[in-house]
Amino acid sequence: MIIYNINEAPFIKEMCDITLKLWEKGWAERNGGNISYLLKEEEVAPYLDTQQVISEVALPMPFPELKNKIFMVSGSGKYFRNVIKNPADTLIILKISEDGKRYQQLWGLVNGGCPTSELASHLKCHATRLKHDPEHRVILHTHANATIAMTFAHDLDEKKFSKTLWQQITECLVVFPEGVGIVPWMVAGTIDLGLASAAKMEYCRIVIWAHHGIMGAGSNFDDAFGLVETVDKAADIYLRSAAVGIKQSITSAELRALADAFNVTPRDGIL
Repeated sequence: MIIYNINEAPFIKEMCDITLKLWEKGWAERNGGNISYLLKEEEVAPYLDTQQVISEVALPMPFPELKNKIFMVSGSGKYFRNVIKNPADTLIILKISEDGKRYQQLWGLVNGGCPTSELASHLKCHATRLKHDPEHRVILHTHANATIAMTFAHDLDEKKFSKTLWQQITECLVVFPEGVGIVPWMVAGTIDLGLASAAKMEYCRIVIWAHHGIMGAGSNFDDAFGLVETVDKAADIYLRSAAVGIKQSITSAELRALADAFNVTPRDGIL
């Protein structure tokens, strides 16, 4: 079988494009943020021997539901702005072992290192979203400025937070009718943060980590990035209007009419 240059692989180019966009948005300072992308065996095989394992590392918890699945993941301590310059140094392609207890390195991190410290959060969220959406493939975590700022200024009740976001831009209710999930501040990189995030992903595709950042789930990079971008724009509008005094907003009745017009179902208890 012919093995093509992996740097020409569409999934590598997509990762380079999205990491650069996140850095350019100012959402990925230094080594901030992390991404994981569920890859299909058939799209990887032309570029990589998926049976050739470089190394194996124990996972912090077992993921039997993800056995034999392949992921491309950003590396710990790697800068998003450098992914486009050297994907092999900043990314890793890994495969979950048959027993779900280890990850097998197939490619990447050529100068050493390990996957993002949030790997447990990513894998747990992937497992959760796949139960609800077989087309799910991307988990994106970034430090979206306005969203983080809003967690300092707004009540952290996620239903109130979701409604406020919906009231900022007409498209918000249409884009994320399930609202957002909110996890209180927790130590980064822990299993507890992963479990808490995954619990929110049972009913929504956006999880906000208070005073830290945001996670978006999607079927592709555009989907996940678009969710985060929409939330952060709404948060920015809220902060700008709150600073000068809010005099009016989209009402609950108007939001219900919007939901009817676009045939979406808002999460119960928000309106």
